[in-house]
Amino acid sequence: MIFIGDDEKRLIKRLHDGDKAAVKEFHSLYAEYLAGVCSRYIADEEDLKDVFQDSLVHILTRIGEFKYRGAGSLQAWVTKVAVNESLKFLRTQERHGQVQIDYIVSDDPEEDDDPPLADIPPDVILEMLDRLPTGYRTVMNLYVFEDKSHQEIARLLGIGKSSSASQLHRARILLVKMIKEYYDNKPPRQ
Repeated sequence: MIFIGDDEKRLIKRLHDGDKAAVKEFHSLYAEYLAGVCSRYIADEEDLKDVFQDSLVHILTRIGEFKYRGAGSLQAWVTKVAVNESLKFLRTQERHGQVQIDYIVSDDPEEDDDPPLADIPPDVILEMLDRLPTGYRTVMNLYVFEDKSHQEIARLLGIGKSSSASQLHRARILLVKMIKEYYDNKPPRQ
C-alpha cells in the first residue's frame, strides 16, 4: 500500500533527513508500482531492470528537491520520474537504431466496433500491449495512462503532433486485431 496524507508527509520528511530506514520503506512501498510504470514502456526484461534502477537512483538522489503538494503528490512525482527515465531510455535506443518509431499498418480497421475486453484476463491484455511496436506502445501509454495530449506527446518524443495521433490510431487497430485473434483462438465455454 502506498502512503497517502500524513504518512506520506512523514515518509518524505524522513527521506529528506537521510533516514536509511525510510529509503528501505520507500523501496518496499514503491518498487512494484514503479516497475509497473516502467514496464508499460520497456518490454525487454533486462532493459526494464536498468530503467527501474535508473528511476530509483533519480528519485532517491533528488528527493531533497521534491516539495510536498498534498496527498498523492509523491506518487505523482515518482510516476513522472519513471516515465521520463523510460522515455530517455527509448530515445537512446532510437539514436542507436535499436527502436523503430513508426510502422506501416493499414489505417482502415476491419470493423468500427471495438471487441469486448471483459472476458480477457488482465495479464493477457498487458501481454498484448507489450507486443505493440515500441513507438505505438509509448504513444498509447502517454495518451491513456499519463493523460498527455498529442501536442505534449509530440514534444516529449520529438515527433509531429499528427504522428502522435497516427501512432495512437494504429496502436488501437493492432490491439483490436489482437483481441479478435484472442477470441477466435479461445476455446468455447462448456
